[in-house]
Amino acid sequence: MFQFGMDKRTLYIIMAGLVIVSLGKYLNNTEALLSLVLTVPAVLIAITFHEYAHALAADKLGDDTPRRQGRLTLNPLAHLDPIGSIILVFAGFGWGKPVEINPRNFNRTVTMSAGEAIVSIAGPMMNFLLAIVFSIITFTMLKLAPAFVLTQLGGIILSLLQITVAINIGLGVFNLIPLPPLDGSKVLNHFLPYNAKEWFARYAQVFYIIFVVLWITGLAGTIISPIIDWVYKGITTLVAMLFGMV
Repeated sequence: MFQFGMDKRTLYIIMAGLVIVSLGKYLNNTEALLSLVLTVPAVLIAITFHEYAHALAADKLGDDTPRRQGRLTLNPLAHLDPIGSIILVFAGFGWGKPVEINPRNFNRTVTMSAGEAIVSIAGPMMNFLLAIVFSIITFTMLKLAPAFVLTQLGGIILSLLQITVAINIGLGVFNLIPLPPLDGSKVLNHFLPYNAKEWFARYAQVFYIIFVVLWITGLAGTIISPIIDWVYKGITTLVAMLFGMV
């Protein structure tokens, strides 16, 4: 659940620059180009399920806004944000089209703050769940069809599975950064005491600017890349242990 407030033209310029810079390493590298191509379906899966999880959580809590807006679907076209999707392809972290909700529609089992936190965390949790599922598929393939993995087709499928795991982890970790407008900020806000919530809300625009600066300068990627690597290693190691392959 991500929404920019800055000028779209500025975003397109930044995006174009990132794409141009990134393309250089792919043009003369067949292996890297194949990896880029395989990243596209991984991005479609990660963003679609991420945004669907937001919509489903809101719907289960009583808010029919996502359903009325056609977001309670696994059709990728309903969830893709052009900028966020391209950034995710080239940088490994990004966002989809934000799911709009109305906390006032939540049923009485949760407060508006708790409901927003549940809806917000549903997206990243879905990505981590997908990472586990695709890791299980990966190690099932390695365990039961090692000879097939050594073939060209098997290698491509294995790469696709591994990239899907990485992209889902990247999207999940990125969106848990506790800065507006990312999901993590709404999760954090729920657990803050009243005075801290007021302070956080008062300076939300400042935090937003900080995030944009971190993103544009690449510092966001530098900060979260070790976390993404740690989570990736943790998930794949646990699944490998499950299959007795460690």
